Amino acid sequence: MFKRWMQRCARPACLALILAGSGVPAHAQEPPPAKSESPVQGSFELEIEAPAEVRSLLQTNLELGRFRDQPDLTDAEISRLIELARKDSQQLLATQGFFSPSISLEREPAISPDTPARLLLKVEPGEPTRVTEVHIEFEGPITTDPKDRLQREGIRQDWALRAGDRFTQAAWDGAKQKALRELVRRRYATGIIGYSLADVDPETRSARLNVRLDSGPPFRIGELIVQGADRYDANLAARLSQLVTGEIYDQNALLEAQKKIGESGYFDSIFLSLDTTGDPEAAPLLVQVKEAKKQKLVLGVGANTDVGIRLTAEHTHHLLPVLGWRAVSNLSLDEKKQFISTDLLAPPDEKNWRWLATAKIEREQQPSFLVSSVQLRGGQSKSTDRLDRKMYLLYDFATNDGINAPPNASALSANLGWTWRAFKGLPFPTGGQGLSLEVGAGATLDADRWPFARALARWQAYLPIGKPPSPAIATPDAGRLSMRAELGAVVANANANLPTTLLFLTGGDNTVRGYAYESIGVTLPDGQTASGRYLAVGSLEWQRPIKINGRRSDWESAVFVDVGSVANTPSALKAQVGAGFGVIWNSPVGPLKADLAWGFATQKLRLVLAVGFKF
Repeated sequence: MFKRWMQRCARPACLALILAGSGVPAHAQEPPPAKSESPVQGSFELEIEAPAEVRSLLQTNLELGRFRDQPDLTDAEISRLIELARKDSQQLLATQGFFSPSISLEREPAISPDTPARLLLKVEPGEPTRVTEVHIEFEGPITTDPKDRLQREGIRQDWALRAGDRFTQAAWDGAKQKALRELVRRRYATGIIGYSLADVDPETRSARLNVRLDSGPPFRIGELIVQGADRYDANLAARLSQLVTGEIYDQNALLEAQKKIGESGYFDSIFLSLDTTGDPEAAPLLVQVKEAKKQKLVLGVGANTDVGIRLTAEHTHHLLPVLGWRAVSNLSLDEKKQFISTDLLAPPDEKNWRWLATAKIEREQQPSFLVSSVQLRGGQSKSTDRLDRKMYLLYDFATNDGINAPPNASALSANLGWTWRAFKGLPFPTGGQGLSLEVGAGATLDADRWPFARALARWQAYLPIGKPPSPAIATPDAGRLSMRAELGAVVANANANLPTTLLFLTGGDNTVRGYAYESIGVTLPDGQTASGRYLAVGSLEWQRPIKINGRRSDWESAVFVDVGSVANTPSALKAQVGAGFGVIWNSPVGPLKADLAWGFATQKLRLVLAVGFKF
């Protein structure tokens, strides 16, 4: 034994300890002769013969592989490892559903003392085990409340490991966890897996699965307790969440509330958690927040095929002195439009309505005239997940510079706005639709005081063509249709002098592609283009996934036709058509579109670039 230990400790540090124990100073001994470094020879080499799907599993996880480079294993130790390796292989294969494998492990002796032994592991996994029966049961209040029937049926329908599927340990664990997530997602926050059994028969290669889910009591949201609010009112986070005390606990509702609080800009981070230790009928909801700084400045630079290079600056003050409102000031400069604006927005009240006030000064080079304008707005707004509403008074004043330019004009109007969104798959829309309506009535402020009414409607929809290849893929192979329409009208006496800012122009990236920005309007007798009282725009686009080597990529193709017109009377509307093709890249910041569009009226080809989706 001493000899063997000496062989293991044949290193300078070990020799120094031995010599010190014999009473001979270690530093008095001659240093050992220098040896050339050479790779350490292992005790054995391991070769695995098995199908690729299990060979990688064994190579990565087999315990035997950890000892192959150990240089001093004895024959007895290697024999013990071989026996353990057979059992280890069986356990690893069982996790993949192979319960009747054929495993052999042969040892070939070393050719010489300087070469290691060779171990050959041969594995025939056989046929995999498949699920033959699935039984999902429930216990607790979820079994008695009729309102929970859909939740029970949903868990059964979405069960991930069905009859006929290959049984693996990972799939079995994943299916149970998915079912549990669906259980605790709504009402039953403390649900557990009360019982589970996978009854595997290796001879018939079958697995019978049994799961029982214990719902526990149903929960309702109680008091909202906000932690971390110091700079801003603690009630602000509760109001922004739009959660109502007494409503049923729903994880999706909590995630939406967390999103609303985060998008408000008042907080840098938000975490919501339900306290399940108390009364389930009034469980406190803990809202932990980290407040944002009072002020923020954002500088930006961008480019657009409509207006060229754009420079922007945005300053936000979340808590104005005395007033307590938020102020967002913007400065934007590009080749055709320059403006400065300030938006004041009050914190939401108990019903989520907010007072607003806006002032904007703008200078815009339209096709034939330079328009300078001032807009003042005051009113209220309310935003929810899918619905935005606003009502406000608006003052418009516009001047027009140029040859035979329209006269200056001003107007005062009362307006209502309503926007509904039901898009799927954002920020990469794959289905759904949105609708926006604006209506207003007012009077011009010149000597004649002509009354007028104004309306603007926008619609956008995405319609999948056929069925997706799997539930995990939203867009069918045939793609989808993107449809867009916009209608506008200003109804007034023909002699009414209306501000240019209330009238319409179209053309450009997001309207009628193939035409310059706001180049479609009313053609005056001298050939110049002016804003008009009526607007009509329509678009139809076919978007289809692009496959590379048979697999979907992050790119899509697009073919489109756009139509638009502006006139002073409905009968004078004459369609201007643009058509073309392009590509869409689903980039990390949203859809990036590049289109080549041909304007049939202008006989010109234009490149169109657009980033993101907004409605």
